[in-house]
Amino acid sequence: MGLVLVCLAWGLAACVLLAALGLARRWRQGRPVRVAWIAGLAAVPRRYLVDVHHVVERRPEAARMHVPAAGGLLGGSVALMLAALPALRGSRAWWAVVAVLFAAALWGAILVRRRRRPAVPSFLSAGMFLWLPGALGAYAGGGLLLALGMLAAPDGGSPVLLAPLLLAIGGAVGLLVQFARGPMRHAFAGTVWLAAHARPGRFGGGRDTALRPLDLDAARLGAMAPSDFAWTALASFDACIQCGRCEQACPAFAAGQRLNPKALIQDLVAATRGSGHSYSGSPTPNAPPVACRGGMDAPIIGAGAMIHPDTLWACTTCRACVEECPMMIEHVDAIVDLRRGQALMLGQVRPGAAQALRRMRDSAEPGGRPLAARADGLAALDVPVLPGGGETDILLWLGEGAFDLRYGRTLQALVRLMRLAGLRFAILGEAEPDCGDLARRLGDEATFRLLADEAIATLNARRFRRIVTADPHALHVLRNEYPALGGHWTVQHHTALLDELVSSGALRLTPRDLPPVAYHDPCYLGRYNGEVEAPRRLLDAACGTRVEMARHGLRAMCCGGGGGNPISDVDGAARIPDLRMAQAGAVGAAIVAVGCPGCTAMLEGVPAPRPEVRDIAELVLDAVVTA
Repeated sequence: MGLVLVCLAWGLAACVLLAALGLARRWRQGRPVRVAWIAGLAAVPRRYLVDVHHVVERRPEAARMHVPAAGGLLGGSVALMLAALPALRGSRAWWAVVAVLFAAALWGAILVRRRRRPAVPSFLSAGMFLWLPGALGAYAGGGLLLALGMLAAPDGGSPVLLAPLLLAIGGAVGLLVQFARGPMRHAFAGTVWLAAHARPGRFGGGRDTALRPLDLDAARLGAMAPSDFAWTALASFDACIQCGRCEQACPAFAAGQRLNPKALIQDLVAATRGSGHSYSGSPTPNAPPVACRGGMDAPIIGAGAMIHPDTLWACTTCRACVEECPMMIEHVDAIVDLRRGQALMLGQVRPGAAQALRRMRDSAEPGGRPLAARADGLAALDVPVLPGGGETDILLWLGEGAFDLRYGRTLQALVRLMRLAGLRFAILGEAEPDCGDLARRLGDEATFRLLADEAIATLNARRFRRIVTADPHALHVLRNEYPALGGHWTVQHHTALLDELVSSGALRLTPRDLPPVAYHDPCYLGRYNGEVEAPRRLLDAACGTRVEMARHGLRAMCCGGGGGNPISDVDGAARIPDLRMAQAGAVGAAIVAVGCPGCTAMLEGVPAPRPEVRDIAELVLDAVVTA
């Protein structure tokens, strides 16, 4: 009987290998990419045990389930395979190890069942997940009884073991089906994805958030069919375990807009398999019906395809889904690739976005306003303009928001603070074009490249030690995305500069007696650039009482202003900024501190009664102690 068990384990492994090869054949129909396999595979254990489980452990109950279920299943199966060695097969101690491992897997199966019983939580999927614990439990339970039988009768000849053997075989067949067509495929796909991840800089606590440049001379731009994605991206879609964390974090989904990131990834998986759809989780809110037809070379977007176009434009590119994904899937990269295909190959963007892109091409400004008017809000402060060939210590990049009078108050406060600290700085004036962030998030890489080339040439014609901006979107593009195009500078957010000035004593603050202040983390400052502490240190130094919203730091909720969402005519049941201000009110905040002109505009657009919205620079200026 012991030899039969060993054959069962090896047979299961062989069938899993065949199923894995089938998955790999499908992925390889995607675009080829070079992978450093040796380094990637060597890094998998740490990436899995540290980076993946750092996210998994945010839900302790999921971690407690995953360890016995996955560890017991894998450990018990490997232990059975090793029993092919006669010395181990005849060892009671070894069969005791096998029994312990299968007992752990059986407990894991019970925990897996508890997640969806008596009712499936809204963020989890049903379908094949409902009979996964049965397959796992049958295999683990049969393996446990067989291992106990081998302990009692090392010769393994007892006919009593026939029933557990049949139970284990049935469970093994069920697990194979789960692996080939169901959620268990994420075990293999996830391992491949972790080894060949498109952003290895994310591991070990790093941040890699810049969009990759697009070869504008290529025959096909962006992604219109599954085969347009890199094959590693196709593997990442299959790595999704449908845990629903991205769904719960997505601001568009919360507002009833036509995006559910979990459903999007499963739609992409379905597109690679052809027609039909087996997804059984929460649907995309209010999305019009589509034909659900697919294929590796078939269109993904369209009423006759797999994903409705409205889904693409609902994304704010906030990366909340990416931050919460335990398998570290890059949802935003996939969405931007799809947007690039629609924008560059088909010219199909939303009307409001098309108008903004046209203005950027014509006048280097999405609102079509004269560039000379960008600094009008600073006219009374007589800020110097840095000419070509000129030199200064700090170049203040104003950003697209500078045309707004409300954001002008933020810039005025920042300029006054910089002067109080004795800094030497200047602006570009009418020489400052739009940085191109909006064009790039909308998928129009050609317009982004046009603006980026102009901005890089302008900046390289001047000398300065660093760039400071109060716009996190400009910060991200200048700091992280321009280097690939030849622009290399030190770029700093204004809160980091002010924190530096306060820490050095160049600015002295006395905390004001204010009602509770909550800080709203801008997505492009927090999740994209990892800067969450400097703004809080400033608020602690400038304000009496600071409170935290339930979602804050790297897990903060978006204001709804990114990714071209406000100009893409996106329908929804609610407005994202309304939801965010309700979160501020829930913790008793009377003031919401911001560090982004987009956040200021979105949150101030929430009808009263609501907390007051103030930029951190304004609050610091109010608290500064003058000589």
